[in-house]
Amino acid sequence: MSEQIEIEFKTLLSETNYNHLIAHYQITTSDIKTQVNHYFDTPDQQLRNKRYGLRVRTTALYDELTLKTPVDNGLLETTDRLTKEETAEILRTGRILQTGAVAKRLLTASIDPTAIVPLTSLTTKRAEFPIKEGLLAIDHSWYGDKEDFELELEVTDPISGKDAFLALLTAFEIPYMPAKNKIERAMSEK
Repeated sequence: MSEQIEIEFKTLLSETNYNHLIAHYQITTSDIKTQVNHYFDTPDQQLRNKRYGLRVRTTALYDELTLKTPVDNGLLETTDRLTKEETAEILRTGRILQTGAVAKRLLTASIDPTAIVPLTSLTTKRAEFPIKEGLLAIDHSWYGDKEDFELELEVTDPISGKDAFLALLTAFEIPYMPAKNKIERAMSEK
């Protein structure tokens, strides 16, 4: 189990700007990792109503169950690592773990973990690496019949992080295009 505060700034990208960033940072196909996010909520959208997000993320190296809850200046990420067997069971049954830090946080918020059901999925090919300003992620995502491109900068300080993000956009001549969270984008195509 881990908990951390996530402070990130993001923008949608045109395909041209995406390709420019990939070329600038000399990203190769081996630098790009695929991850699939499977999103969950209750049938009556208790998580969405609280502005929470719940996902199972699968990658080649690890799987995890993460609950994102709003806090000042960011999101609290509560994560339980999953074995491949646990992930397979969750995806097969549509039932998340009933124990662990995520289930405990859900119960604290008066949300029954047994009421959680699967909603939709989103696949991302991500290049992620540290730069002096923070952790940079360049994403190409697919959900429903849509695809999009996104730039994220994860930082430790919201004020200097925002300045660094805006400076990055200026340096690459990237217009700011507000990006909804991936779960919102995936749900819009469900």
